[in-house]
Amino acid sequence: MDMTFKTPEGRFNYRVCAVIIHEGKLLAMRDRPTSHYYLPGGRVHLHESSNDAILREIHEELGIEAKIVRPLWFCENFFALDDGGERYHELSLYYLIDASEAKFLFENETFTLMEENEIHLFEWLPFEKLRDTYFYPLFLKKEIFHLPEHLTMITERKI
Repeated sequence: MDMTFKTPEGRFNYRVCAVIIHEGKLLAMRDRPTSHYYLPGGRVHLHESSNDAILREIHEELGIEAKIVRPLWFCENFFALDDGGERYHELSLYYLIDASEAKFLFENETFTLMEENEIHLFEWLPFEKLRDTYFYPLFLKKEIFHLPEHLTMITERKI
C-alpha cells in the first residue's frame, strides 16, 4: 500500500526522490500527459523504509540497481496541481544516487522507458537550464548547485 491518502481537504503523500547527476546534468523525467519534469522516485509503501523505497523505485522506473550515496533533503511541500486541482501536503526524501554502473543511462540526452503501462520520458537537464524549465520541486532549481553534506530540511509552500 502506497503512503498516500485523500481527504476532502486534499491529498497526503510520502515520497522518495532520486538525485542522479552526470557531468553537470540532472536526470529528470516526465510522463504523458504532464508537461512538467520531476525526479525519478515515487511513494513509499506502508512499513517500507525510505532507503528500500528509493532503490525499489529506481529499479521499477529505470530497470537498474543503484546505490545510495547519502540523503540530501527532507522537504515538506504544500502545493496544488497546476490545473487548479487537488491540494497536496507531501513529505519527500531526496537521495543522492550513484547509478554509474548503468552505462546506458549516459549514452543519450533523452530516452524513453516503460514501467508497466506507463511511458516515462527521461532527459538529462543541465543545472543552468533548470531555472527556465518547467520542473518541480522548485527549491531544486537553486539547491542543485549546493548539495548538502548532511540531511537538510526544506519547506515549500505554493498554496
